[in-house]
Amino acid sequence: MADTRTSLIHGVIVEETMQFTLIDLCRACRAEREQLIALVDEGVLQPSGGTPQEWVFGGTSLRRARAALRVGRDLDLDPAGVALVLDLLDEIEALRARLQRLGQR
Repeated sequence: MADTRTSLIHGVIVEETMQFTLIDLCRACRAEREQLIALVDEGVLQPSGGTPQEWVFGGTSLRRARAALRVGRDLDLDPAGVALVLDLLDEIEALRARLQRLGQR
């Protein structure tokens, strides 16, 4: 007999228009304030606002911050190394998109 149980998955969809304070982003990423400040200092994250207390991050920053923290942890990199890896990953993604566009012509 077939198993007909259903599982519910709860989650939150983060829209690009959503905004986070530094504290909100720390909570969402389960990161220390200093970790995210270091990522901002390296240009990995780009908030609006002048000081950490005034910073506001867009919704896409959540995905980027989580990726940066994961790369740093998995590869044991400092923030400068994380910035380099993410820049290279961004470049690869852009090149793949360009190849896909060229292939569709």
